Amino acid sequence: MKKTFSILLFFFLSVNVFASYILLPMDVKSQKNHLKAYGITYWTLNKQLKVKWLLNYRGGSFLLPDIEEIQRECQIRGVSFEVISNAHAESILEDISSPSQNMEAVVLEKAPKIAVYTPNGNLPWDDAVTMVLQYAEIPYETVYDEEVLNDGLLLYDWLHLHHEDFTGQYGKFYGAYRATSWYIQEKKEAEALATKLGYNKVSQEKLDVALKIRDYVVGGGFMFAMCSATDSFDIALSAEGIDICEPMFDGDGSDPGYQNKIDYSRTFAFKDYILERSPIIYEFSSIDMTRKRRIPKTTDYFSLMEFSAKWDPIPTMLCQNHTALVKGFMGQTTSFTRDEIKSNVLIMGENKANGEAKYIHGIKGKGFFTFYGGHDPEDYQHRVGDSKTELDLHPTSPGYRLILNNVLFPAARKKKQKT
Repeated sequence: MKKTFSILLFFFLSVNVFASYILLPMDVKSQKNHLKAYGITYWTLNKQLKVKWLLNYRGGSFLLPDIEEIQRECQIRGVSFEVISNAHAESILEDISSPSQNMEAVVLEKAPKIAVYTPNGNLPWDDAVTMVLQYAEIPYETVYDEEVLNDGLLLYDWLHLHHEDFTGQYGKFYGAYRATSWYIQEKKEAEALATKLGYNKVSQEKLDVALKIRDYVVGGGFMFAMCSATDSFDIALSAEGIDICEPMFDGDGSDPGYQNKIDYSRTFAFKDYILERSPIIYEFSSIDMTRKRRIPKTTDYFSLMEFSAKWDPIPTMLCQNHTALVKGFMGQTTSFTRDEIKSNVLIMGENKANGEAKYIHGIKGKGFFTFYGGHDPEDYQHRVGDSKTELDLHPTSPGYRLILNNVLFPAARKKKQKT
């Protein structure tokens, strides 16, 4: 009897010492597929298991329970992992908790339900977010205007805005592409959808969509937008009740002196911008830095800001990476003019030499928004018709990691507000 007890005790101690946790390291040397590591983390959360996100520890590593199924999934997906003892895990957490360390352990509790706002028929590689979600094997659903206007966003924890134009100007593609079959077809489809939904103009319908998205965020939703969905969203909100569209877009003239009627108090992130009146210029406003940039591709980088992990866990979470210097990339909206960003909006990534912000974050009501300039982090100057990015060639992409940080952000345990 004593011998049996000794064997059981030895087994119990061995399990606690040698195999209690799986660590997904996220530093530059140890992880061979950073992007799929996020997928493993999401997959674990989807199994109703909790994960600890170790902010600023080895590039923002993840601590998972040691379950054989997780190990097998890591091996299948090609994700580097380390099996560590309970004592080792406790030592790491103790080190992280030290006031002298700019680190924090954040508990991730539940896999967020993800919606991507995108037109029917768009292929996954038309958008960087859908591309990386598929690559990381993170499930998502698509929504568009009809679902948004019918309050379908209430079913989701996290919303990504496709490279959309919420102003009703069809992406300002008129100058270069008005005679192409795809532009003519997309304009017809947008007009038909607006008519179906009871609107006289696409701009009116898109405004109501933007207002529904605003209400979703104010009510506690998480919104992530890239490229033209960033500034066109704010412009649409600020132009509520004002016609800023020229005749080729909506069939009648714009309101005289509409610039002076813009209400910046309605926007999420931007202020004091000047709208681009010309329909043939591929630009919405002075928010975007694309036409003002003088940076060679070889030196185009932006820096991630450093925050206090213990006092500012949200921006720290959103900036987790294995490098503080990230390759720049262009888009219709490449980056944001610093002087036109509201003072209560946090700049998380910037090219200070060029006076531009690349990656910003803010709070609206009970919810959060993040705007990320550019089209594709691994396609420097993506053009209409270009081939898709093969993420198998970029499994450690720092630029794509920023997207996936936002995907996991809603999973974090919410701390009770002080009263």
